Amino acid sequence: MKIQVNAVHFSADSSLKLFIQKKLNKLETFSDRIIGGEVFLKLAKGDKLNTHKKQIEIKLNVPGSSIFVSETADTFEAATDIAMNTLTRKVKQFKEKISSVVREKPEAELVEETDEF
Repeated sequence: MKIQVNAVHFSADSSLKLFIQKKLNKLETFSDRIIGGEVFLKLAKGDKLNTHKKQIEIKLNVPGSSIFVSETADTFEAATDIAMNTLTRKVKQFKEKISSVVREKPEAELVEETDEF
């Protein structure tokens, strides 16, 4: 899966990009229909002055739509872990939705064919 990592207003080191890539590659175990994705890393303002919360936004491209998650934490690694929990759930829901449509589709085609005769 091709993932593009973008750091907004700072430069992310290669170890952080590699960490995010490895985490997102694990999603392929749940669904092989993920085309690619984009990750945006941002520094959000924290509660106190001169503190920054780390925000990660992940957009996965799947056939016919996209899956989007945005999470904030003290570190990018923690935000990635939180986002992975949500993404795993959403990818499973997407796969279940697609498989239920595929299961229902042949029955609908049979009904259409019988209507023609």
